Amino acid sequence: MKMTGGEILLRCLKIEKVPFVFGIVGGRFMSFLRQVSLEPTMEYVGTRHEASAAHMAAAVFHSTGKTGVCLGEMGPGSVNLVPGVQSAYNNNIPMIVMTSNNPNRSSYPFHGMFMDFDAENLFKPITKWNAVVRDGKRIPELVQWAFREALSGKPGPVHLDFSADALAHTVEIDETVFDVEPPQYRVIGRPRASANDIKVATEILMASERPLLLAGGGVIASGATDEFRQLAKTLKAPATATQMGTGVVSSTDPDYIGQGGIMGGHSIPRALQEADVVLAVGCRFSSWLWGKNGPLTPGGPTQKIIHIDIDPSVIGKLTRVEVGLQGDAKSVMKDIIDILRLKNFDAAEREWTRSLVETYRAYREELTGIMFDEKPVLHPALLANEIGELLPDESLVVFDGGHTTFWSNDFTPIREPRTRFHEPGNSQLGYGTPYAHAIKLLHPDRPVFSITGDGSFGFTLQELDTARRYGIQVIHIIHNNSAWGIQQSSQRNMYNYSYGVELSETNYADIARGFGCYGERISSIDEVKPALKRALASGLPAVIDVEVRFEPHPAKKYIGAMSSAGLKTTIK
Repeated sequence: MKMTGGEILLRCLKIEKVPFVFGIVGGRFMSFLRQVSLEPTMEYVGTRHEASAAHMAAAVFHSTGKTGVCLGEMGPGSVNLVPGVQSAYNNNIPMIVMTSNNPNRSSYPFHGMFMDFDAENLFKPITKWNAVVRDGKRIPELVQWAFREALSGKPGPVHLDFSADALAHTVEIDETVFDVEPPQYRVIGRPRASANDIKVATEILMASERPLLLAGGGVIASGATDEFRQLAKTLKAPATATQMGTGVVSSTDPDYIGQGGIMGGHSIPRALQEADVVLAVGCRFSSWLWGKNGPLTPGGPTQKIIHIDIDPSVIGKLTRVEVGLQGDAKSVMKDIIDILRLKNFDAAEREWTRSLVETYRAYREELTGIMFDEKPVLHPALLANEIGELLPDESLVVFDGGHTTFWSNDFTPIREPRTRFHEPGNSQLGYGTPYAHAIKLLHPDRPVFSITGDGSFGFTLQELDTARRYGIQVIHIIHNNSAWGIQQSSQRNMYNYSYGVELSETNYADIARGFGCYGERISSIDEVKPALKRALASGLPAVIDVEVRFEPHPAKKYIGAMSSAGLKTTIK
């Protein structure tokens, strides 16, 4: 059967049940987008910047576990994808990144044609795998390869650069290549760790007096939240989660000690330092778990670390381990739970857990104590607390910005995974607006909120136009302090100067209305609830621009220590 490369590409993506393709239209992908326009199971979403398209594709996996797809046309369209792709790479989020290029006769090597660009080498350092597609006949093979690489082992983005010939030319294709299901070309099973290693790890956990369970994003990717919670309950051990693991541990748990790594407050560094055994599941011990001397674990010469991860390259990379368990988080924890049941293991209540809970509660009292004062401009903690109390239980919430994410992490209730979203791997400001828009498209019946700062909102505010065009109602709440707050505070505290950190007092509500969205600017805590009600009732994408002042978060000292690990400054 004769088909264009665009038709073949659509058929391949249909096999993976891709719901959305995000990008900006251009000439090379016309044959593909024509097919998307005729396909009822797939929708193209045109953004106002390609980086936003990549962020939206990342949000697909982060919120559903499915694989997102984005595209950028040749030259600048490809380059503009980079921030979102690199963010996904640092956060181990799979996505299919598609770019276009000139015809084969003038590409690789390039002849100086219009928009010539070596996309293959641009994306190589920020993807797990990439390839150039020169012939439409190879599209089925290479698309299957791309999904296999994106989803196998440690997940991550992959990249396909399509020549103009591969997309536009008509080729003879055997239709049986489409009679295939994903399990026929990529593994969907759950690799298990060695039985002996699991036995040794379980014995260490049973003998522990001060165990700590640490959940990373790998727990969510594996669908292993229930197993993690069951293991914590069986061991009667305190549990926490990294930013990518947010939601594995519920903030309503009576033994809650905080989450989000060191941004979670005093109890987290203490727990990491004082535990005699740390069971880390699906995490990399990134710098959000560091202090001034590097990783907070091991906390001493006798601390034992058990590290479960599907990626063997991270086990023992940043912190020494007693037992490394390479395998799927769900299957490995199931095996540990089975051994504990066979041994009728029943841990006693631990004073260690109670002590950490008390440390966390004292930290919350500290936060409550600083939010109320007589200053005329709102404290960010007071706003974050009010938002947390007003959000509907079924809300999905994206955290963006600098200190805004710290305060939001403290005060936004969290009960389940894939409901609260951080971007810790790259800490990329501005990702939140397109992220929230994609999440709303994927969960149209749930309220979606983006809580952000004014600096971060400025990066991608043009995507309000995307939200209006596609009828995407997300409520964006801005902590507006008219500054790059963290940098302003750091400059003043460290070197007693302030330079390049002030932002003008922009009225983002006016900008929202200019895009045809709902906008409201407020400055008092009493205005938050009615403004939120009006925004939801409008039925439109909305911006609530709240005037706040910058106040350093109590956990800032940990971030400063983490950031300066190994650094000796000579600036005066």
